[in-house]
Amino acid sequence: MKMRTIFIIPTGRGREVVGRMRWSVAVMVWLAFALPARAQVTGEAQVPAAAAQAPAPVPAVVAPKLVTFVEAPYPAEAEQARLEATVRLKLTLDDQGVVTEAEVLEPQGHGFDEAARQAALSFRFEPARREGVAVASRIAYSYEFRLPVEPAPAPVVETPAPAPTPAPEAVAQPPAQPETPGVTAAPVDVSQEAIDVTVEGESVANRRRRSAEAVKVIETENLQREAVDMGQALARSEGVGVRRAGGLGSRARFSLAGLADDQVRFFIDGVPLELAGYGPDFANVPVNLVQRMEVYQGVVPVRFGADALGGAVQIVTTENLQGSGASASYEIGSFETHRVAASAQHVASTSGLFVRASGFFDSSPNDYRVDVRVEDSSGKLSDARLPRFNDAFRAGGGGVEVGFLDKPWARRLILRGFASASTQEIQHDTTMKVPYGEVDSGNQSGGATLRFEHTYDGGLIADAVGYVFRQARLSDQGRCAYDWFGRCVAELPQAGEMESRAVDRHVGQHTGFARINLGWTFTPNQMLRLAVSPTWVKRTGEDRALRNTGLVDPLSARRGLYTQVTGLEHELDAFDERLENIAFVKSYVQLARADRLSPDNSFMPVDRDTFTFGVGDSLRYRLSSLLIAKASYEWATRLPRPDELFGDGILIDANLELDPETSHNLNLELALDTRETRHGSFRGGVMGFARLADQLIIPQGREGYFTYQNVFAARALGGTGAAGWTSPEQHFSLDGNVTWQDVRNVSNEGAFGIFEGQRLPNRPHLLANGSARFQLSGLASSRDELSLTWHTRYIHSFYRGWEKLGTQDSKQDIDAQLLHSLALTYVTRTARATFSWTVDVQNLTDATAMDFMGVQRPGRSVSAKVVAEL
Repeated sequence: MKMRTIFIIPTGRGREVVGRMRWSVAVMVWLAFALPARAQVTGEAQVPAAAAQAPAPVPAVVAPKLVTFVEAPYPAEAEQARLEATVRLKLTLDDQGVVTEAEVLEPQGHGFDEAARQAALSFRFEPARREGVAVASRIAYSYEFRLPVEPAPAPVVETPAPAPTPAPEAVAQPPAQPETPGVTAAPVDVSQEAIDVTVEGESVANRRRRSAEAVKVIETENLQREAVDMGQALARSEGVGVRRAGGLGSRARFSLAGLADDQVRFFIDGVPLELAGYGPDFANVPVNLVQRMEVYQGVVPVRFGADALGGAVQIVTTENLQGSGASASYEIGSFETHRVAASAQHVASTSGLFVRASGFFDSSPNDYRVDVRVEDSSGKLSDARLPRFNDAFRAGGGGVEVGFLDKPWARRLILRGFASASTQEIQHDTTMKVPYGEVDSGNQSGGATLRFEHTYDGGLIADAVGYVFRQARLSDQGRCAYDWFGRCVAELPQAGEMESRAVDRHVGQHTGFARINLGWTFTPNQMLRLAVSPTWVKRTGEDRALRNTGLVDPLSARRGLYTQVTGLEHELDAFDERLENIAFVKSYVQLARADRLSPDNSFMPVDRDTFTFGVGDSLRYRLSSLLIAKASYEWATRLPRPDELFGDGILIDANLELDPETSHNLNLELALDTRETRHGSFRGGVMGFARLADQLIIPQGREGYFTYQNVFAARALGGTGAAGWTSPEQHFSLDGNVTWQDVRNVSNEGAFGIFEGQRLPNRPHLLANGSARFQLSGLASSRDELSLTWHTRYIHSFYRGWEKLGTQDSKQDIDAQLLHSLALTYVTRTARATFSWTVDVQNLTDATAMDFMGVQRPGRSVSAKVVAEL
């Protein structure tokens, strides 16, 4: 029996793509010297018809080559019935040459389809290449099953009996490869194959990396199998710092190149995080619902329609909207931690109807042990290690999306509805000095967004509109003072552990928003984009405990905010795409309307209007096939947030006189474009940055009650470096990065003028990450993997207060920290599903881990995680 494989790879030109072109007055001189060149696509936009018809040089395309072939067993049913067949497949290959999808084009039945598809999913190719760059591709592949020719009857003579018929073989081979001994491959007429096969362009992630934008792209395929949250995943990148105020669900403080917290904006699929239905904290977004993350260093593209001082992080969950499938993950770990995430989607190929649902649930009492000072029976303080007792966290949520894809009237029209809720007990004050036993908080949100994208005559239109309602609560009505053992040691004279009175605060926020992007490709290598992003906010609230006392409730005051960010950008590709330039201008409008409670317990209007603008430019030049140089600049602005302007009536007071923060942000970068060599693949890059910020907004006042103020100017200078290597056959992988940042106060005015020239407190100036991965494949099946991954993170020591405040012995500092984790993962794949399990040990050495303000993080923890993808 013989099977013959027919391998067809039509070479030809892949789809031409068009990129974003942007506008700025400073860059208009480029228009006179623009050279024709192919443009690149951005996001998921299709090629405008006008640009697709423009003449451009045909790129050099090298077709993929089969390097690892897997034999398919001849189906027993077909063998018994003496049946033969040719199964025609369309294979989808990624830019590593891995078969990610095998589609049967003409079903043959009798087990042929399943056998051919299972074998093809285990093939390995040298990837297709365009101009030397590995790209994804789709190819036609015909797997031909043929029975062996039965031998003619032997003449009746005295000869030994004929040998028995050999068992069915699975010998298959592309004609271009050397033939298997004893098997002949019939010639193939390629011209009779009429399958539309294309070599695709770069993935969206690679286009982002190679664009002029100052962006770091993090793909989550391996992260989804580890027991890590979003904060841990982001903290492994250069330039990024993530510090937590405790365990699961605790507030995470994010910093990027020296600027932190709200100075860096988070988005989920282009929608601000606080309006996307995952709760107010980025670290609580489930990694298993995320396909990639994009970290923008200091220069934020206008398509986000947002104000930001230090950059932005885009979390992408809607990358792949094609096909049907489902995935689910479950994690169980130390401290009774449970995390579940699931998603499923279906696309009807004929009608284009798209339906997707996703959800998550997290829970942990966070009862890990911490080092504290406690009193003995004589009142003497001593050290003790005790479990936390009022720190439980629980969160859950979900969303449903319905719409249409790839219709003549819309490339994408999707309506999404979502809801989420969380509860978080509060264990102690901000410096972990005073324990609480009955303080807790909660957050609920729900809303809907409508997204529309389509291409009209060379221009791209992408719109998003939505409404979100979010309610936060804080309850502090206990009448006991607690110690670190969880005992009520004294009765308070009034209810309330945090303040001198009880608190039962409920604040609701209604938000309506729109994101409108209009693009016009006016030459094959130039494009203009206009982005307009208005947002309306209305606050409502009450403090029920305060009203019960008969006092006037500040939360009942009128509070409304209108913000609009408008951007116009121009993009130019020149010199055969070796050079890309993106220039832009932005305008910012904020109209604040509020009533303030006066000393006579009456409300008086206090309104504030702000108008300002900003400019920026990003430049990329390909020095060679391996090296890319980038330079970017933005005069960035961040407008005050609702809590900073309006306060919350209890812990934060209003300040309608706040001015926007501004900063001159500059990046210089040199990156090594990843290349496959016979010694493996190499990657790396270095970047220097400067942030010259003014009118920084920080909280001032005593602990537990403060007002946001514009206080000083700061300067952040620093650099990052990263390098990585993956061995041939991907058995070994090494990665490392380092960040050095010097963030100092450069103002001699205001409350912090006496600290001019000193480093800002609670900000480490040296961070480093390293990882090593060992992987084996084909252990129990042809498509399984076993990997062992080690991660380490170093944080240099830093001061909790100003570095020259107090004597050397009295300074409060956080010691240097070196933390390790180890994960063992097994992945197995079948024709229709992928399954994996992971055992992950965090803080392997049980080192004392502390973040800002000396809050202690969990010690050693062990987690197990299973993931199924159908």
